[in-house]
Amino acid sequence: MVLPRLSDPASEEEVRLPSRRSSAPVARRLVLSVLQSWGLHPLLEVGELLTGELVANAVRHTGGRTIGLRLLRRPGWLRVEVRDSSRALPCRIVAEPGADCGNGLLIVDTLADRWGADLLPRGKGVWFELKVRERA
Repeated sequence: MVLPRLSDPASEEEVRLPSRRSSAPVARRLVLSVLQSWGLHPLLEVGELLTGELVANAVRHTGGRTIGLRLLRRPGWLRVEVRDSSRALPCRIVAEPGADCGNGLLIVDTLADRWGADLLPRGKGVWFELKVRERA
């Protein structure tokens, strides 16, 4: 699959992806590509991981046909948002030890500087933000 392009750090562009498990690796590669092009190399690993968690949650729990992925950079911050058609807000659950799923939002809560969810006219956006150390 050819990766869509997100180029402008301040744009409101959204990439639409099918709501399938196969979209998680596509979204992760897209985030890696954008973060590299924006020179945010220290955020590559955590950005990739947290994006995969949000996409997996959207695919597993919402039932829509597509999801949206947005990246926004503003001074001192990077925001990654995954949008879906459900208005049900995410909630952290306590997963059984060794469970294959159920820890996604715990990981997001632990590694992101901030995260949350916003209701939209048609669905919601679940996002995380990471601090960007600006070069002096």
